[in-house]
Amino acid sequence: MGHMDKVSLEKIKQSLDKTLNAVYNIKYKLNIKTGVEMASAKNYTDEMVNTMTEQYQANPTRETVDALAREFGKTTRSIIAKLSREGVYVAQPRTTKTGEPIVSKNEIVNDIASLLQVEVDDIASLEKATKIDLRNLVERLEAVVQ
Repeated sequence: MGHMDKVSLEKIKQSLDKTLNAVYNIKYKLNIKTGVEMASAKNYTDEMVNTMTEQYQANPTRETVDALAREFGKTTRSIIAKLSREGVYVAQPRTTKTGEPIVSKNEIVNDIASLLQVEVDDIASLEKATKIDLRNLVERLEAVVQ
């Protein structure tokens, strides 16, 4: 290779380096401006997602979620989030410490209004009472009405 060839190759290399740097700079600026991120590693493989959805749909309980979390080495929140994104997660109804469904004071006041045969607006201030007092009132009214 002659001296001229080495000089030409060096100029080509420098030109390519500049072009490559310009491409990286453009890519960097686009990421900042558009929020476009490079693809990252998947948390769940397609096989894992299929297994999760099949098992959960067969038995949609918290115990299934806990078992899937142990099986895949993930947190229960992660499993729930993935099942939600897949559109199969069914939130469990909220319950009290005793296992009873949660009933709002507003619902109890509605029951009282129905038992008294009055408008809810006429007794709306009852919502300020404690839930225990409201439940006791409903029990006593039900005993009297029946």
